[in-house]
Amino acid sequence: MAMTEPLVRLCLVLHNHQPIGNFDNVFEQAYQDSYLPFLDVFEPYESLKISLHTSGCLMQWLDERHPEYLDRLAALVGYGRIEIIGGAYYEPILTMIPARDRVGQITSFSRWLERRLAAKVQGMWMPERVWESSLANDLATANIQYTVLDDYHFRCAGLTDSELTSYFVTEDQGQILRVFPGSERLRYLIPFCDAHETIEYCRQLGEQHPGCAVVFGDDGEKFGTWPETKQHVYKNGWLRRFFDALTHNQDWLRTSTLADVVEQVPPAGKIYLPDASYREMTEWALPVDRQLIHHELVHELEQDPRWSELKTFIRGGYWRNFKVKYAESNEMYARMMYVSLLLQQAESEGCPADVVRRARQWLYQGQCNCSYWHGAFGGVYLPHLRNSVYQNLIAAENELELWARGDSEWIEATAADYDFDGFQEVRLANDQMVLWLDPHMGGRIYEWDIRKNGHNLLATIQRRPEAYHEKITRGQQENTDSAASIHDRVVLKREDLADFLQYDERMRKSLIDHFWDPNTTLENVRSGQVVEQCDCTDGEFQSTIRRNPNRIQVLMTRNAMLSGHRCKITKGVTLNAGSDDIEVAYLIEDLPAGLKTLFACEFNFAGLPDGQDDRYFSTGSGQQLGQLGTVLELDDAKNLELHDEWLGLHIDLQVDDGVGFWAFPIGAVSQSESGFELVHQSVVVLPHWLVEGDVNGRWSTRFRVNVACQKTTRPELGKQEALATF
Repeated sequence: MAMTEPLVRLCLVLHNHQPIGNFDNVFEQAYQDSYLPFLDVFEPYESLKISLHTSGCLMQWLDERHPEYLDRLAALVGYGRIEIIGGAYYEPILTMIPARDRVGQITSFSRWLERRLAAKVQGMWMPERVWESSLANDLATANIQYTVLDDYHFRCAGLTDSELTSYFVTEDQGQILRVFPGSERLRYLIPFCDAHETIEYCRQLGEQHPGCAVVFGDDGEKFGTWPETKQHVYKNGWLRRFFDALTHNQDWLRTSTLADVVEQVPPAGKIYLPDASYREMTEWALPVDRQLIHHELVHELEQDPRWSELKTFIRGGYWRNFKVKYAESNEMYARMMYVSLLLQQAESEGCPADVVRRARQWLYQGQCNCSYWHGAFGGVYLPHLRNSVYQNLIAAENELELWARGDSEWIEATAADYDFDGFQEVRLANDQMVLWLDPHMGGRIYEWDIRKNGHNLLATIQRRPEAYHEKITRGQQENTDSAASIHDRVVLKREDLADFLQYDERMRKSLIDHFWDPNTTLENVRSGQVVEQCDCTDGEFQSTIRRNPNRIQVLMTRNAMLSGHRCKITKGVTLNAGSDDIEVAYLIEDLPAGLKTLFACEFNFAGLPDGQDDRYFSTGSGQQLGQLGTVLELDDAKNLELHDEWLGLHIDLQVDDGVGFWAFPIGAVSQSESGFELVHQSVVVLPHWLVEGDVNGRWSTRFRVNVACQKTTRPELGKQEALATF
């Protein structure tokens, strides 16, 4: 007997994703805890349907490690029980990447899904639901008919909850796209509340709006991977009870795919949506002080009887400002844009198709969104995710450079506004490494790429205040025995986290100049109890590029104020073709007689973790000085070496005359889905000198930094058939 027309169509849209660069065991654990058990429970309920998005990062891993899982998905696609939702291959925030890459990522992933799962891809998942109106044109160009956003987007456009009963049509440049409002209420009900609460909520909607369509769109990791959810969803039987309830109520409540709704239900109307994301994301994008005020206002106004109306007009920030909130995000973004343009130029110049395909896949992998922002997940604070972005972008650039230059030794220097701040930076590159210098900000090195293993030594992070640090200082910790949304959990992974809440005045980069009181100690520096005596630390230097056929020097000068006296500071960074070291020289002129100051040149080295015996300090004689988490204080030393055997990196700072070396680790207190934690970020190395002018008021020094890399590594590409989609 044919089923009657449903009172409510419930679209369950799951989003499964693991970022590029995440550890293999994390992929496997998520598979065992979420993806596989969900499919095991879902499969026998033959009357139920879902729409499923699995990111290209995860699909690629599943196809290599668990192809039988994808075979089961393909069978369910054939039975019409699972609709495969496409998307941008490696889950970038679409507004962050050029339009050519948006269309390229979407179409290449659609081709892969159609080939592997025999799926007809009509809809796509919008990463983090970050929306701007111009995306409608790009999505339509990529043959996408519909996507899911949050109901928050629609409320920001002036619609009320009672109007959000179906999908809408939007348009850009004459291109049409259908947009579904995902229910925030369902995001908090499923799977944390009893199944009957979701059923009753749907019943109320159906009684008020017969024939409506309601969408749950959220992370599949909520079903087993999020803290405490494996016990709750599977062992305690929540998912089976939920599916039983859906089955028992299908006389009026029908699970539908998004494709079914588009085919069977007319749109609710036309809408133009403002730039937005889901509500929580807009709050995280705010500057910390405004974020705290926002929280206070919401907490206060929630008690107002008019809150249901008022909340529509309480809005957070704009996603793109994560690139302002975290300068490290902007650095990755700028690097990605550089490689994207390089690829476009190479393709226009006749670069071979196989080189283009490899470079494009590495570029796309470097656009994976997770390390470009921070909220409830570790994001930009996770070193392995930042490292992965750079590793992929460097691999793409290397591929294009090899095609353009061959394997000969070479060197070049260029100047442009590479990071989009209105000032010129300098790119100093050879066949071994790339240095990115910022004369406008103290003449520092802000990126230092080692080509051989694709590692950026300056993928560091600045320790800065976060809104959630207030919970740590209060020692707030909540009961975590039961499953709860990660937005509601407060878990301290160690009791002394408050002791590590220390903030940096500036980004943790290299070639940062400090002039301190001669009595400054290592403990003063570690605790931040120092006062800069010179305005050069963050001041603007004038830069000149001196070129020889196989040798280039970037010379930077500043007329500075040092302890109330005018002086001239000149520093040069020199790189030779084929060389794996840099030469650094300093000259300070016009020093007044009798002035003594402690000069320290700060280096930071990222990706060299502490707590491992194969990551250690040593002297030139081979004497080990402890793991890289060791606090070091050396006097009258000629060099200091840092080793990371896993990366194959050996860094040697060599000075002409004996100097003091200070070294210590940097750890940042950050939030992740599992709680608050201390994450090792980088190692600080500070060679320092007691500066006093000679009879002519001059002081100078020079040193070398050698970076020897013993391993050649590149990030993995997909199988040959996957690579062909690019």
